[in-house]
Amino acid sequence: MTRFFKHSLLALAVSALATGAALAGPGADLPKDLPPYAADKPLPVPDIARKTLANGLEVWVVPRDGIPRVDYVLAVRNAGYVADAADAPGFASLLAGLLAEGTAQRDSRQIAEFAQAQGGSVGASVSSDGALVYGNALAANAGPMLSLLAEVARTPSFPEGEVKLAQANALQALKAAEAQPGFRANRALLSAVYGDHPYARTQQTEASIMAVTPEVLRSEHARRFHPDRALLVVAGRIDADEAFRFAEQAFGDWTASGAEVPPTPAARTEAAPQRLLLQRDGSVQSTLRLASPAVAATHPDAIPLQLAGTVLGGSFSSRVMQNLREEKGYTYGARAGATSSARGGYVSGAADVRNEVTGASLTEFFSEYRRIGTEPVPTAELDDTKRYVAGGYLISNQMQAAVAATLAGNWLVGLPPEYLGEFVPKVRAVDAGQVQAMAAKYFAPERQSIIVVGDGAAVSGQLAEWGEFTTID
Repeated sequence: MTRFFKHSLLALAVSALATGAALAGPGADLPKDLPPYAADKPLPVPDIARKTLANGLEVWVVPRDGIPRVDYVLAVRNAGYVADAADAPGFASLLAGLLAEGTAQRDSRQIAEFAQAQGGSVGASVSSDGALVYGNALAANAGPMLSLLAEVARTPSFPEGEVKLAQANALQALKAAEAQPGFRANRALLSAVYGDHPYARTQQTEASIMAVTPEVLRSEHARRFHPDRALLVVAGRIDADEAFRFAEQAFGDWTASGAEVPPTPAARTEAAPQRLLLQRDGSVQSTLRLASPAVAATHPDAIPLQLAGTVLGGSFSSRVMQNLREEKGYTYGARAGATSSARGGYVSGAADVRNEVTGASLTEFFSEYRRIGTEPVPTAELDDTKRYVAGGYLISNQMQAAVAATLAGNWLVGLPPEYLGEFVPKVRAVDAGQVQAMAAKYFAPERQSIIVVGDGAAVSGQLAEWGEFTTID
């Protein structure tokens, strides 16, 4: 999956190595006596031992030499934002955050102290497609740590005091987020792309936060957490047979106790472009978002589309960054890229620009969108982009915890375990014609919704050429 808003420091380091000439400044060249880049090495697919328990829980074990540590990731499909009711957006994040704050056997402090005593930690997170419960410990404590992880995942108690604290924190976080134009812009973006599909419901509201109770949390946990929709990944210094034995002890008697979450419908692949001006009185800059529907993570277009998005706006040396920041001086940063989930995805562009160049910035965005869709990407630029994407992937998957998380995350969106090693060769196989075709298909200017958060009195006159905008106070 592509997350172009969240580049890691490691990936940025790869970008600096891969595109040093661009980073040095326009027209700069690397020293001529440097040796050529070595070929990217595919990430070796680990020897994964697999077993399915009687209750349907899949268990994958990835034995690895190295530090005496074991990492666990429990992934549960349909337990994320897709399971949230239309009037309870963002509910899944509160549920995940409270899993480790109390169980039938321990309170939050006892959970934390027990995890620390095993030399590790336990926690949970959520995405649109599912929930992840993760833990780690010294290899000598692998069994007790997996028992704790199972306790957190299977028997959370959602104590009233912890729920009230989580609500108070969520309300404060929401208040801070609502004051940021990017929060409003992203909410409008998801609505424009997905309409009433569950993928649009990731941001909490005051009403959804206040409606949370321990009873609702317990009911939703029972509905979402089912063993036959779950995968346990075990990675580290542990024998496969021992890992299977621990998994059987911790999860073998786990049974579903709530109604099924219905399957997630496919997200739409076409949407009428919208023109939205979200009024922000007195704003001295405009927050811009461009977006249109794209494809799911398993679609054949996903990887070439990722490369097209990266050429456009996925690194510091990308086209929109160089254009709007380095050449025009309109913004501190401009981005573009593709995001894919299990049942759909979208392409988007983003920047915060000065009021007086709002219209000009849209012109430059769409100029770059048209150029990449009508002209082949030069060989050197495409090779640098492939190196950046592949290198960041390889570096980010060196640690066993990352490998476990990648396997679990891929499984959530429908990608097989072999994809771990297939990604880099697939990236290297993409040619300029495919990148151009993906850009022309998905980044075509006429497909894009335009969202502007800013002061209409200052910028509306610049937006006329892009169509009639609906103003939202």
